[in-house]
Amino acid sequence: MTNLILYASQQSSDLVSVIIWAMLIVALAAMIILIVWQRKTGKALMAELAQHDKIQKHNVEYEFVLKTMRLSTWHIMADTRQIIFDNDFRDKSGTYIPAMGKELVAAMPENDRLRVMKALDDLSNGLIEEAHEEYQIILPGSKTPYWSESYAAVVERDADGKPIRIVGTSKRIDERKRMEMDLVEARNKAEESDRLKTAFLANMSHEIRTPLNAIIGFTGVLPDVENAEERKELLNLIHENTQKLLRIIDDVVNISKIEAGKEELVMMQFDLGMVLGQLIDEFMPKVHEGVTMTSQFAVSPQMVTTDLNRLTEVVKHLLSNATKFTSQGSIVVGYDAPHEGRIRIWVRDTGKGVAKEHLEKIFERFFKVDEFIPGAGLGLSICRTMAYSMGGSVTCQSQLGEGSVFTFEIPVGE
Repeated sequence: MTNLILYASQQSSDLVSVIIWAMLIVALAAMIILIVWQRKTGKALMAELAQHDKIQKHNVEYEFVLKTMRLSTWHIMADTRQIIFDNDFRDKSGTYIPAMGKELVAAMPENDRLRVMKALDDLSNGLIEEAHEEYQIILPGSKTPYWSESYAAVVERDADGKPIRIVGTSKRIDERKRMEMDLVEARNKAEESDRLKTAFLANMSHEIRTPLNAIIGFTGVLPDVENAEERKELLNLIHENTQKLLRIIDDVVNISKIEAGKEELVMMQFDLGMVLGQLIDEFMPKVHEGVTMTSQFAVSPQMVTTDLNRLTEVVKHLLSNATKFTSQGSIVVGYDAPHEGRIRIWVRDTGKGVAKEHLEKIFERFFKVDEFIPGAGLGLSICRTMAYSMGGSVTCQSQLGEGSVFTFEIPVGE
């Protein structure tokens, strides 16, 4: 009996040992599984963190690019046309109207409004995949519009393929538009300058050839003329044409010097009335028969300090024009009393006058109202340029058939 009890006790002890070992093995296996799971979970977590850092880095770079390019990003719900800005890094110089949506209808000029709204409708209705528009926006309370450029594309559609969401970017492009307009203006000026130079060369050929032919022709027959009176008349004609040729060459030289900026002001003090009186005496023999040339000075003597040569050139051109276009009546040269440090010299005539649409054009180089009147069309342009260089101006008041008044205003000087 005792042996049976001892055997049972030994068997029970072995069973317990087996159970304990089994539990230890299970625990060990569970621990190994837990460790493996934790390592996998840790790797997945590290990958997620790395991806998060990458996304965050990309977002920072994305925002940096947007800021650098001064772009705004937005999206529009196709059904409501409601615009939502995701980022707006445009130059904050005012209140911006949304890029493409219902709100811009009232903010856009008529010529841009229909075109841009059609592009938005086509995007929302699925007729096009993307759009690119440049347009103007007038800010509330402002009369000056600013330029905007937008790109848009459909990025989400429903099961039927109908657009749900449209995304896009916008950028303010005032500077670019200004440069484009400057380039267009520069191109137009270059083309106009080329046209005018071509016309100038053709005109110069005629203007120089006319007095030169007269000089050569009269000089050729002069030795054969024995009558003293006829010889004197031919010499006068030669002298007259020589002066015309000299005047044309002087105009070309003057305009070349002005363009090159090589002429500097030579300031000196002189009596304005005396200088104008000498010019009147010089032009008196050139006026048409029946035309009177007189002076009207507000103050005499009137001392001024300016460039005498330039003042003389301007007044000579004004007197030359007056004598050319005045066939009857009078020419009056004068000046008003100085006012606020400036003085106005004027030449008034009763000649042909200038049409209203030509009042500014006559100061353009090579422009001639009457092609049958001798001249290269440079005189008034030189007048205005010289006047500007002296700190003054040249203007014209005229009506066709009722004469003209050319006013030359300059600083009096100290």
